[in-house]
Amino acid sequence: MVATPIGNLADLSPRALDTLKSVAAICAEDTRHTRQLLAHFGLERPLLALHEHNEAEVSERMVARLLAGDSLALVSDAGTPLVSDPGFRLVRAAREAGIRVSPVPGASALVAALSVAGLPSDRFVFEGFLPVKASARRERLAQLASETRTLIFYESAHRIAQTLADAVDTFGTQRRAVIARELTKLFETVLDGPLAGLREQVEADANQRRGEFVLLVQGAGDEAEAKLIEGRRLYSKLCEHLPPSAAAKLAADLSGAPRKALYGHGG
Repeated sequence: MVATPIGNLADLSPRALDTLKSVAAICAEDTRHTRQLLAHFGLERPLLALHEHNEAEVSERMVARLLAGDSLALVSDAGTPLVSDPGFRLVRAAREAGIRVSPVPGASALVAALSVAGLPSDRFVFEGFLPVKASARRERLAQLASETRTLIFYESAHRIAQTLADAVDTFGTQRRAVIARELTKLFETVLDGPLAGLREQVEADANQRRGEFVLLVQGAGDEAEAKLIEGRRLYSKLCEHLPPSAAAKLAADLSGAPRKALYGHGG
């Protein structure tokens, strides 16, 4: 499993380069992208496409090659393989066949972003990409509103503005957050501050809506706040089916939040 640069090609490690030189073939999510990377370093290796649509089929063939004595590398388009990218089925199949699977570590956008965010990093949750549909995205954010660990998301250029708006609605205007954009690339920016302020900056500057994004949101401040947020989420849902007083009692029982703080909120 060979990590490749997320932007700056100088981040490819000497060990990664030696590995890519030595293997019989390289499995890649987008062979065109990987071919450009190899060309930059003057390498020519057979490339095999492995993506979410063919992984199950390709994995069987790759395991057969490995058992026959070939060595293979797996790369994603950028960063560490399997992190929001295909490949776990191949790794699992190889391990089940008794084949050694070794990591060649390197760049990872989520770790790079966390290292410069200035948010609590001792405990964090990586959520990958949020759902594309607005309703599903808001529901997922609501489920995470009471999470006390730092939240990390990947987001695309054409959804970052709406995701920030949904985050403000869910987490509140003052929840601290960081947007890390185009990490290790020429136009790298790292913005931090309250969510509402970040949303305004991104909406006001078209350049801040271009590129690849890592969004980090600080977790709920303490256990009491987390319980209250979760209680209000449950209360809002339960009010669709129960009288407010019954919804508040059940939401309080399930979340541990004070009943009086829930009654009438979001009903």
